[in-house]
Amino acid sequence: MINLIHRIGQGIFLRLESGLNYVFGPTLNPFYYLGAITYLMFWIIVVSGFYIYAFYDTGVNDAFSSVEYLTHEQWYFGGIMRSLHRYASDGMLVFGILHMLRNFAFDRYRGFRWFSWYTGILVLWLIYMAGINGYWLPWDHLAQFAAVATAEWLDALPIFSAPLVRNFLEEGSVNDRFFSLLSLIHIGIPLGAFAIIWVHTQRVPQAKTSPPRALTVGLILSMVVLALVKPALSHGQADLDSAPSVLNLDWFYFWSYPLLYSWSPGKVWMLVGGVSAVFLLLPFLGGKRRGKGEYEITTVPCGHAVIAKPGETVLEAALRQGLNLPYVCRDGACGACKGKILRGTVDYGTYQEGVLTDAEKAEGKALFCCAKPLSDLDIECHEVDELGRFPIKTMKFTVQKMERAAQDVMLLELRPEGDERMNFIAGQYIAVLLDDGTKRSYSIANAPHESDHLQLHIRLVKGGKFTGHVFNEMKVGDVLQVEGPLGSFFLHEKIDKPIIFMSGGCGFGSIKGMVEHALKTGLNRSMVLYWGARTPADIYSNLPEKWQQEHDNFKFIPVISEPKPEHDWQGRTGLVHEAILQDYPQLDNYQIYACGSPEMVDAGRAPFMAIGLPEDQYFSDKFSSACYKAPLAEASVSSEGVTHG
Repeated sequence: MINLIHRIGQGIFLRLESGLNYVFGPTLNPFYYLGAITYLMFWIIVVSGFYIYAFYDTGVNDAFSSVEYLTHEQWYFGGIMRSLHRYASDGMLVFGILHMLRNFAFDRYRGFRWFSWYTGILVLWLIYMAGINGYWLPWDHLAQFAAVATAEWLDALPIFSAPLVRNFLEEGSVNDRFFSLLSLIHIGIPLGAFAIIWVHTQRVPQAKTSPPRALTVGLILSMVVLALVKPALSHGQADLDSAPSVLNLDWFYFWSYPLLYSWSPGKVWMLVGGVSAVFLLLPFLGGKRRGKGEYEITTVPCGHAVIAKPGETVLEAALRQGLNLPYVCRDGACGACKGKILRGTVDYGTYQEGVLTDAEKAEGKALFCCAKPLSDLDIECHEVDELGRFPIKTMKFTVQKMERAAQDVMLLELRPEGDERMNFIAGQYIAVLLDDGTKRSYSIANAPHESDHLQLHIRLVKGGKFTGHVFNEMKVGDVLQVEGPLGSFFLHEKIDKPIIFMSGGCGFGSIKGMVEHALKTGLNRSMVLYWGARTPADIYSNLPEKWQQEHDNFKFIPVISEPKPEHDWQGRTGLVHEAILQDYPQLDNYQIYACGSPEMVDAGRAPFMAIGLPEDQYFSDKFSSACYKAPLAEASVSSEGVTHG
């Protein structure tokens, strides 16, 4: 039953998150920062609360007038502070509950997490108590209702020697000392809650206590707008000699109060106590049944959980269960799947030397395409939401066309057998399955709107089994078995930054698909393509020159590394990444997409970062050859290779 509830909850949250990813993008999705937003609400409460307290008078006859002065005479600041205090209190309760429900839905409350679950429940109760207590302080009609109803609710407990409600039966029953006590309670409860929140977050690996700056600014501005449009106002001064007839309840806090009168205080205590008991017992009910050698992998901040089977890598487990982690080669060659292990241990597997350094391993990083869990894991990563649109499948394709673009470059056009198509994102690749069970991977060189076929750019590799077959034996009409689409190298269209494409050799194929897609969809961002090659003959396509002539936002710069006198080359020379460095002294506001040999991709990374390129704005796809025998590191466990190029 609990597992069914989990699946339903996960489905709801995943749909909500997918919609928010479309609006905000994965890096600013508020559902990935629910705990951090709860923290933000707390600090807004603290700042606004101290300002309000500076003007608040605790006298029974002064409380209402001091709050009214702050609200109306200081509406431009004091009134906004009061409204922020009220809405942040609501927000803290709402986001805290969502945070708890999300952890429940994704089964992140059992085992060692029971302590965080218990402290989270305690914090929510303290927030609720502080909020109800806060509504007493203005001493208006709503405060009067809250005081009387709360006293009647507490009187149902057999722990008080005299009824509490008698303190609110007539005007004059409440004195100045009572309001001083209320003020101390309203300060003391949040301080206690903060202490528990601190303990709560210390038990969570790499817990985020603040949302991204853009999300923080957006939330604060939204609350300021709400404070101006619908300010928090009092309901008229309290009068214990009469009962208020019409009230505007805050349903986030007063959801249970109407039940006190439609049911009874005793029944409401049973409801609240029963719900609390269920939540306290949940960590010890149900639970996933795991096989021998299976481990749970939980992602941060997304909070998704998957089970890795014995011998399965982190990436394999994630993809098998629909969690779209970033990757390209799946062979420990490109580094696209590199992520951080926050908790647990792994067998790092076999990977190419230099892709994962000892310093990075000391920081907790691993290649998820190679790393195999040796315990339950918490990993830091962001799901690539776009990849979920097109599931990986295996299909048969017919060789429709073969065109030799250069002496060592063949363009293949493949058509699917039957009516089924392989939809993909521009920049992804496919794997050709060979008879011996091995795979050879190649970028899809056409744009997604041409999904009736796949175009591949294949360079002849000396001694290459498949490329030798392509150039010497393959003919039109041959059938290939293809797996795809694969990879997380694609154009990030939602980010409005100028684009620099860096291509080497047949890396142009992947870039070609991206550019054609951008031009087809009318992407109005500045695009520059640097295509590096050894000789002018290696620039095997005139499409970039055509794009440059037809589109004002596209520029093409070929770069030749080994020009000879007979080439009569008048253009740029040297290494392609050096040409970019010469043209751009600062890269703070750019995106770079690099596709080509591992040497080219790695050569650009550090220099680009040194002049301001954000690390998360360098997207790369390394081509490694099946004949390339790179040094291997951490070869304690072998891994099946998927090659590119």
